[in-house]
Amino acid sequence: MVNKIPDRVVIYTKDIQNILGKSPRSAGKYMLKLRKILEKEEEEFVTVDEFCMITGVPLELVKGFL
Repeated sequence: MVNKIPDRVVIYTKDIQNILGKSPRSAGKYMLKLRKILEKEEEEFVTVDEFCMITGVPLELVKGFL
């Protein structure tokens, strides 16, 4: 029996670097901006769906980077 690893639901700063081509520092600032827009606390996660909704990057493209 083959166990399939489920798709990731959380996006990290490193993912933002890769997807948007930002430096580590800029990606961190962008993550803070996303959390502010979503009214999330620092310890709360940003989901892939939320990232796609705010940036307008299609989910299928983002999945290719995860």
